[in-house]
Formats: sequence, C-alpha cells, structure tokens
Amino acid sequence: MSKANHIGIQNHHLTIGGVDTVSLAHEYGTPLYVIDEKRIRENFRTFKSAFPDADIYFAAKANWNLSVLRILASEGAGADVFSDGELYAALLAGIQHDRILFNGNSKTAYELQMAIDSGVRVSVDSMDELHTLSDLAIKSGKAVDIAFRVNPDVSPETHPKIATGLASSKFGIGYKNVLKAYEEAKELPGVNPVGIHCHIGSQITDVSPFGEAVERMMDIAEQITRLGITLEFVDMGGGLGIPYQKDMATPTPHDLADTILPIFRCRSEAIGISPRLVLEPGRYIVGDTSLLLAGVTTVKRSARNFVGVDAGLNLMIRPAMYDAYHEVAVANKADLAGEETYDIVGPICESGDIIARDRKLPLIEPGDVIAVFDVGAYGFSMSSQYNGRCRCTEIMVSDGSVDVIREQEHYGDLIAKQKIPARLLV
Repeated sequence: MSKANHIGIQNHHLTIGGVDTVSLAHEYGTPLYVIDEKRIRENFRTFKSAFPDADIYFAAKANWNLSVLRILASEGAGADVFSDGELYAALLAGIQHDRILFNGNSKTAYELQMAIDSGVRVSVDSMDELHTLSDLAIKSGKAVDIAFRVNPDVSPETHPKIATGLASSKFGIGYKNVLKAYEEAKELPGVNPVGIHCHIGSQITDVSPFGEAVERMMDIAEQITRLGITLEFVDMGGGLGIPYQKDMATPTPHDLADTILPIFRCRSEAIGISPRLVLEPGRYIVGDTSLLLAGVTTVKRSARNFVGVDAGLNLMIRPAMYDAYHEVAVANKADLAGEETYDIVGPICESGDIIARDRKLPLIEPGDVIAVFDVGAYGFSMSSQYNGRCRCTEIMVSDGSVDVIREQEHYGDLIAKQKIPARLLV
C-alpha cells in the first residue's frame, strides 16, 4: 500500500482522492488511468517550498497531458520540453514562453525554428545545433537566448538507461570542452548565451551526486563569467527519485535543497554573480499522483501463478523497459491479507510483458481489479498502440469530482493517418 495520504481504503475498496477506484473501474471500464489533481498541487508546492527563490520547470516528458500542464501553469511552474509536441502542449496549456526551456539532443531545424518563433530559450546540445540555430535566427531577424547543456560526467546510482550525465551519454557537451562553445557563441549573431544547463539522470535516491554536479557547474560558470558573459540562470535539471516500494527510503526536496543551495549560494557570491537557479522535477511532481486500474481476465496456474490483466506494456512500459518495480493491490480486496503469490501479466505478445512478479496478494479471481501504483510519470507519456491496442481513458479526480481528461481511443484512431494506395484497392 502506498504511503501517500491521497490513497486510502474504504469499505474494502482502494480509494484515490477519496474516490472509490472499483466504482471508477465499473463506470469507465478498464484499463483506466486515474490521476489526483490535489496531489499534483501538493507535490509541486512541497518542491517549491524547498526552493522558494528558484524557478521550477516541470519536466513535461514525465506527463504532458494538457490538464496536468494546466494545473502546473496555475501553480507558477515553467516547463522543460524535449520536442515540438511538448512545446506545443506547454504553450497551449498556458505556460509562459519565457518560462520554457527547449531541451533535446537532436533537435530538427523545424523544432529550432518553432523555438525561435515561440520566443523560448534553447538548451543547445552540440556545436552543429548552435550553428543551425544561429543561421535560422539570422534569417528570422531575431536573437535567441540560449544555454549549453553540459555533460558533467557525474555518475548517479540509477538505471543505466536513465543516467544522462555520464561521459558516455549522448546528452550535452563535455564539461572540458564547453568553454569553447561559449567563446564561439559569444561571437555568433542570432544567439545570446545567458545560461548553463545540465541533467545527470532520473530516479536518483542519493543527493550527493547533485552536490558534485553543482560544484562542477559553478566551476564552469566562473570560467564563463571571465569571458564577459553574464549568466542569468543555472539549470541543474531534475532527477529526484520517489519511493516506488513502500519500504524504500528516498530523499525529499528539502534534502536536495540542503545539499545544493549552500554550494550554489557560496559559489555565486565568490564569483560575483547572481543567476537564477532552475530545477526540472518531473517524476517527483506527478509520479505518485496516479493509479492504473486493470481488470483481471484470467488466472492461470502452471509453473507460476499468472494473473492476466487487460493492461500491458503498451500502457505502462516501465517494468519491461527498466525492470522497474511498482506496488500493486487488488482494488476490490484492498484490506485483505495476502494468500498466494502471483505474477501480474499483460496481454501483449512479449514475454517481458510482466507488470509485477512474485507478489503476495489476496486470492485473485477473474473480474477483480488490479491497481498499479505510482504511474503518473512515464506511464501514459510512454504508451503506444502496439499489438493494435487502443489506449485507454484517463480521468482526473478532484475533491470527489471526476473528469475525463483523455478519451479512450477507438479503432479509427489506430488507422486515422494511414492510407491505402489506390492500386491496392482494385
């Protein structure tokens, strides 16, 4: 069971935001994503309270549903976006253009032009990108505020696929070479270097690598300042982990602040600069806000006890992709003791389509509802139509009310952009 106060049990049923999940499953069908608005706001405010003088840019890649972005816009959040689609969604949701940073390691000319036209800042990832951006800005008659994304070569303890600050990572310019990039950008027309940016990884549960990264970034900031460049912001990215297991200890935003703020303030004062600190939480803001409800279709007892459900890696790929652990519960038997050990598996034609292994749960029968916890980050945002499966409804609960924030797809959505050549219709 989740530690979070928005998750509870009433009349044997699991609740989220005070709403009965079993009733939601019956009314809207399964699979079903359920997100709690109040929890989003609580998490953002907790993070902001730890960094009251910093700018908080939500990592849109974690969950770019328009309702989520709209809530965060109303809380004063900016956005870190990684594509033209995420930029479009952030602007549409009301996040101000001057509070958006366009990140990404392989931006197209179209995306860079969109950034120029939108007036957002760009985190430049390579020298080729710098030159392309300069050329486009000149042709547009505009100047673009930029940062360079630095690869600080800091190693956090996390899954290799989400460690982004290693020397071998595809992201950013190596910290030993980035000063040359600033020297060149200073002389290039159309670009205005005003910041520095890094992101060392995701789901990090030890804050010490963040301290190491700040030290390295401030070393670079000192050298940049000597070039005569005024740094308006230092963006340290995101990556703070959350407790996916109920007995898992993870640092809080205040722990993170205690680690990086003294270094940032001391070094800024010593250098004689006063940049804004920018942070990019994603998982911390939305991760624990959501449940995925899946209906049990079959219980198969063979070498293992397999519980087949109607949601798989098409809707929640983290267990298959990262071997990620998510707590699960039988939503309609939430307060019953575990009786048997089960593997919860999806309907996708992949052996790796396993949501949870070796979980001791109450006796499970077809028609039960399985709740998968902590799916608000990199859940729906990484979903697909693999196996020709329509993506499910997404709803939001708020003080007992329920709203559909994404309608279920239908067969027409699977083929909406496909065309059959006329010669094949004869």
